[in-house]
Amino acid sequence: MLTGIWVYLAASPLLWLTVTLAVYLAGHWLFRRSGGRAFFNPVALAITLLVLILLLTGTPYSTYFKGAQFIHFLLGPATVALAIPLYLHWERVRQLFLPIVVGLLTGSITAILSAIGLAWLLGGSPRTLLSLVPKSVTTPVAMGIAEKIGGLPSLTAVIVILTGVAGAVAAPSLLNRLHIQDDAVKGMAIGVAAHGIGTARALQISSLAGAFAGLAIGLNALLTTLLAPLMVRLLHLTP
Repeated sequence: MLTGIWVYLAASPLLWLTVTLAVYLAGHWLFRRSGGRAFFNPVALAITLLVLILLLTGTPYSTYFKGAQFIHFLLGPATVALAIPLYLHWERVRQLFLPIVVGLLTGSITAILSAIGLAWLLGGSPRTLLSLVPKSVTTPVAMGIAEKIGGLPSLTAVIVILTGVAGAVAAPSLLNRLHIQDDAVKGMAIGVAAHGIGTARALQISSLAGAFAGLAIGLNALLTTLLAPLMVRLLHLTP
């Protein structure tokens, strides 16, 4: 009886939409109960819980995605909505134009070289190295870059998500330890290093941090798209 009910429910897209929202709300509740501790990042908790549920129930990702695709669709409007805090703090952005350019260029190059260097030291294959090049760019753009330069888009997607979660968890406390108090600087650093997931965390810091993180996502995606093929050629990386 229970098995039959589960088979019926599992085929319904509404089930997985509900599960996705429920696990995120559970993660957010734990995050608030913990006093905002980075270790209890709601996105990381939601991903972990969803993976466990899918594994325990034997549910294919394709079945899950049929229910979660509405949330996936909302990523577009959510990204566009990041322009709102950017508009509200546009005067600050204009004042910091030169530091933004320098920080963006430094952050993009560092993200690429650090990923390649660490993977190379650990014995990664050339194709793995190429897949790691766009690790700090938002997922759709990163997968496109990886495919263009000879990497594995599926591996890139996993690495991008892990990078975002790690950045969202570690970056705020690390920046505090470095005695960085300016929310604009925090937002820019988090956005460049940890793309969309990091930006969600930056918005929890302040509207100003969220504005600069949102700006960093778009600019870093554009710059990495230009830099990645060039650096691959300079480093003589081939799949």
